[in-house]
Amino acid sequence: MQRFFKWLRQTYAQKIQLRLTFYFLLILLPLVIVSLYVNFRSQNILLERTVERTTAALASSMDYMELSLENIQIMSTVTASDNNLLRKLSSVRPVLDAEAYITFAEVMTELVHLTSINQMVSHASLFHSPSQMLLTADRGGKRLKDAQVLDNLRKLAVRCGTGIMYIMPDYPLAEGQTFGSVIGTDSISLIRVMDLNNPDREPSLLVLSLNKTRLVDLIESLLPSPNAQIYLYTNKRELIASAGSYGARIADFEAEIPGMLALKAHSPENWTLLLLQPEKELWKEVEETRLFTYIIIAVSVFLALLIAWAVYSGIAHPVQRLWKGMNAAGRGDFNVRLDNDRIDEIGSLTRAFNKMVGDQKELIENHYEQHLRLSNTELKFLQSQINPHFLYNTLDSIYRAAQNYEASEISEMVLNLSRFFRLSLSKGRDTFTVEETVTHLHYYIRIQQLRFLEAFTVRYELQEESKPVHVLKLLLQPLVENAILYGLENKADGELSISSRVEEEFLILSVKDNGAGISKERMEYIREQLGPLSDANAGLLSFSEANPSDVYGLRNVYSRIKLFYGDRAELTIDSVEGERTIVELKLPLEHCRESFDLKPLRNIQHEVHEHESVDR
Repeated sequence: MQRFFKWLRQTYAQKIQLRLTFYFLLILLPLVIVSLYVNFRSQNILLERTVERTTAALASSMDYMELSLENIQIMSTVTASDNNLLRKLSSVRPVLDAEAYITFAEVMTELVHLTSINQMVSHASLFHSPSQMLLTADRGGKRLKDAQVLDNLRKLAVRCGTGIMYIMPDYPLAEGQTFGSVIGTDSISLIRVMDLNNPDREPSLLVLSLNKTRLVDLIESLLPSPNAQIYLYTNKRELIASAGSYGARIADFEAEIPGMLALKAHSPENWTLLLLQPEKELWKEVEETRLFTYIIIAVSVFLALLIAWAVYSGIAHPVQRLWKGMNAAGRGDFNVRLDNDRIDEIGSLTRAFNKMVGDQKELIENHYEQHLRLSNTELKFLQSQINPHFLYNTLDSIYRAAQNYEASEISEMVLNLSRFFRLSLSKGRDTFTVEETVTHLHYYIRIQQLRFLEAFTVRYELQEESKPVHVLKLLLQPLVENAILYGLENKADGELSISSRVEEEFLILSVKDNGAGISKERMEYIREQLGPLSDANAGLLSFSEANPSDVYGLRNVYSRIKLFYGDRAELTIDSVEGERTIVELKLPLEHCRESFDLKPLRNIQHEVHEHESVDR
């Protein structure tokens, strides 16, 4: 992630098109925020109003049901306290006779009156405990024979006391029998004991079942849409009635249902109305507004991108092309020309650039050719100082004479010197491979070993990758000469080490000896003499000044690597007085070519041109 943000920052800093696009999108940001806020606020307002309206409707319906239940409770109280009805029931003994059946018929007539008085009552029953008879308004009477059912009904009467209880139809009375199957109802029922004011009353029960169809019709009228669901359930989460086909358990409605708006209304009896409505139906009214908002945002973003591209194509892109052309000219490519068919300010700037490049090319062609010829002449002169051609034939004659007089050491010395100068001439070649350079150098070293009576040894450490690399000839000979004459001349167990290796983009050539080393004062003097040559252009001055002869070899090598290999070439000296001296050449591989030219000098063209412009 950190790498991504770093890349984004770099791209933002480098690309005008990205910045333009960002600025245009930033201008649109307030519009997008306001549009989204208005859309969001509209949804909230709609939701608030829907919740208020629906909650009010649920509360109104709950009040109506409370009023209906209150009427049913009053009616049950009046019935349970009716002295006439209680006398009739008390006259019936456990053993039924004809008079008892007549009395039960009169009681059932009273029960029928209860269902007709209140439409919320769909079923009225009376359980007469002494006779074990269940009297029903619409199905007559029947004797209950199951002892467990009788016992549970009597227990319900005891639990009820003088109050009221609501019993669900699935309330178990006996194995395989429920309250609803015994009473004959599929709805919630209100029960209370008969003869409320008599503490010695029999456990007889009055049962009034609520009209489930009526309840469903009542709550169904509250549904705001066909896909909404509504449920009426008790405080024990027992479902009384429902409208809709959601099909979930009531216990699950206590949790938030994704995509559904849930509203509730509670009654003092702890009954609850739960309304579920899909949220997408609520947003349907603002969906069109939201769609138009998104379309406006999308069109605005598209126009911003289009305008940013138009501005980039009309202004930034031509400027970028001009910048690329300037970079090409800065690298020395003065053949670059920019196509231009514009007549505005950018067109004028492009025409001025093309004219400037043409003038620069003409100036370089007229001026730097002379400069290169002068540099080439100096390089040839430097090499001719250590490459005397006429000595070859003379040495060859001395070698033959030494053989005739059987002077083996003189013969070997002259032979190595002859080979050294033969390779130095090299038929006009300006470069050797590293391997050829060391072979050539070995002839010179062998001469010095014979001269100093084998007082020092030589060791070569050539990396395989470095052997085929081409270097300017006679670069190492002055360095080896200095190491032998000034380092190993009075050393009894001297060792000379010559190595080469390739490191990244450079060829490293090293000459090391374990000789006398160089004092600090001498090192300061050498640096002072080589300092003016650190710039490749400064080498042109090396023959117009009085140069000290005691650092001639180092100046010769340093001048040549600067002229041939450019400013990146380096010569370093590391010496500890009395211990060692290491001289190292660091040459750019890109200029280590077989053919000799002075292309590295082109790197200084602009500096010379600017200098001459100031002089003019």
